[in-house]
Amino acid sequence: MSASSPHPGEVGRLIRELRTALGWSQSRLASELARVGGDTVTRMYVSRWENGHCAPQPYWLRHLATVLQVPLETMEDTVNRRGFLTSLTGTAIAPAVAADLIEAGFAAALGDRARTGEDWDGAVETYGRDYMTQGAAEIQKRLVADMIVLQQQVETPRSWVVAAKLATLYAKTFPGSDGLKAVSWYRHAARFADRSGDRDVRVWVRGRAAIALGYEGAALGMADALAAQAMALDERPSLGMVNAVMGRAHAAALRGDRATALSLVEEGRRVFDKAGSDDAESDYAVPWWRFNIFASLLAARLGDERLAGEVQAEADRHLPASLPRFRTHLEMHRGLMMARQGDSAGVGYAQAALDALPPEKHSLTLRMVMEEIHTATG
Repeated sequence: MSASSPHPGEVGRLIRELRTALGWSQSRLASELARVGGDTVTRMYVSRWENGHCAPQPYWLRHLATVLQVPLETMEDTVNRRGFLTSLTGTAIAPAVAADLIEAGFAAALGDRARTGEDWDGAVETYGRDYMTQGAAEIQKRLVADMIVLQQQVETPRSWVVAAKLATLYAKTFPGSDGLKAVSWYRHAARFADRSGDRDVRVWVRGRAAIALGYEGAALGMADALAAQAMALDERPSLGMVNAVMGRAHAAALRGDRATALSLVEEGRRVFDKAGSDDAESDYAVPWWRFNIFASLLAARLGDERLAGEVQAEADRHLPASLPRFRTHLEMHRGLMMARQGDSAGVGYAQAALDALPPEKHSLTLRMVMEEIHTATG
């Protein structure tokens, strides 16, 4: 398909989506086209284009590209990527915001906001740090904007690495129980990582997804599947392997398989001893304090006071003061332990810890842990 003979149905759907994202009626689009082109175009013309009855002629394609911020020379590529674009702008984003994001994406295609590989590497590092302290809503909005820009530039293995890491983080801004969003984006991230050809990233993406789902107690079958894929890709110790093993451990604990869960925690510790990261405050790192937070929730789920005391003491000792949200995790784990032991005060204890954290620092994961505590007391 060329710019001079686009498929009417595909272009029509694209025109409609971009028009509605801008909050325009068909009549408004017709008026904008007349203003730019100087020739008369009616609402009926727009309706016929959007319904696929006919395709805009090259003259009108040029003006459509202008008023909808779609570069003509990339119209075909835009149509091919429409599904990716729609899935991003369809995540409960207001039309005015979506319009800004679309503009950013197509400006990048024109080279107005193009980023170098170093720029994208820096963006990944920034997101990794910001995720540790900022709320999911703010991170999600920024990620949507950058991913729409990135999807215009994904061509090299290096750019697919960036896409894989950002997609993994994007998935984490949705509750793991929302299979239509979180799980689907973990799958996207795995495919992006595979496209990169980078084995370490392929393992890391799957492991990170496994621990995220296991920790949240959601989509446990997918957590197991992604963990198994990570472990099959590469048996060497790595951060991805640590995450994969601990994801499987949480899945086992939630299924009531105590022996397997405890065995996997020990395996995770052995892998960590060989591959654990430094104390970097990033979602892409697994320092000692974070490993122990993983183990802390698992111990609470099992009702294992000895293990909980051991790992919570280690987490308390090493957890940076700059990350209060993770100290809230520890306090809520203690509340869950109380609830598991039949102490109804566990709910109040956990809720008090959550209330003490400023609302803008809350995470979806904390809310899911709170729901688990309520369920444990039921």
